[in-house]
Amino acid sequence: MALFVSQAVFLKQAVVTGFGGTIRALPLKMPRAVRDHGTLDPSLGRMGTLEVRLAITKKDIRRAQKLRYNVFFGEGGAIADARSALARRDICPFDRICDHMLVIDHAAKNRFGRIKPKVVGTYRLLRKDIADKNGGFYSAQEFDIAPLLAKHGDKNFLELGRSCVLPAYRSKRTIELLWRGIAAYVQHYRIDAMIGCASFEGANPLKHALGLSFLHHHALAQGEWAARALPEQSVGMDMISAEIIDLRRALDALPTLVRGYLRLGATFGEGAVVDRQFGTVDVLVIMPVSKIDAKYLDHFSPEKRAA
Repeated sequence: MALFVSQAVFLKQAVVTGFGGTIRALPLKMPRAVRDHGTLDPSLGRMGTLEVRLAITKKDIRRAQKLRYNVFFGEGGAIADARSALARRDICPFDRICDHMLVIDHAAKNRFGRIKPKVVGTYRLLRKDIADKNGGFYSAQEFDIAPLLAKHGDKNFLELGRSCVLPAYRSKRTIELLWRGIAAYVQHYRIDAMIGCASFEGANPLKHALGLSFLHHHALAQGEWAARALPEQSVGMDMISAEIIDLRRALDALPTLVRGYLRLGATFGEGAVVDRQFGTVDVLVIMPVSKIDAKYLDHFSPEKRAA
């Protein structure tokens, strides 16, 4: 897929009043597309005033970056580099090659009370064929995924990342809409497996001992799907022995996103990684599509969405 395409600039005429009351027409540039999604309709689903769709223009991507900045750096306390701090956007080199999924509230209002649609949620998507041409996956910076990819050389991987939602929209409806979008994307590109980093808030692994230990003992990827953190960054997850873990308390200790992955049937790599910049403890999510519970595949499928 050509991620960056050269397109003619479309013009429309705006009639304005010039000096002296004369009427003249000015050409206005329409947003230039930077993503070509081919036969995949960028609009992937809608629930009420909320729509999930893929970014098409540079403005779309900047809006996703701005949302990520507000959540990660404003709310979450991550440390922005100089470029991101100046632009007040979470700018990452991988943004250039990724697809960006947006949840847009078309009924949102600005400070003047006028309706102005805004981005309230986002996910970043990177397919293996694109990653292979551009230096690999983002998660390879923390996890040794090369053996995993080599064992499944015939499979089409998708990396999920940079997920965030505004506090007021952290509801079942928003999350479900994101997953309906991902399901449509997975089906269109015939994705076989999804991977990505999921985060525990706070850079002290000991504070997440219960949740990390639960993942190690009850949801560790095995056999041909096993993977582990890079040795120089790895933090052990088995801090509490399996026999003394309170399963209900352990589930409650997991981030909402991690619990969601678990429900879908995800497993996790061995070892966690502390991300100092974002102030998080990261784990590797490994989710073969064939192992996702059929009831969820049916619920989030594009056919279900259309019905």
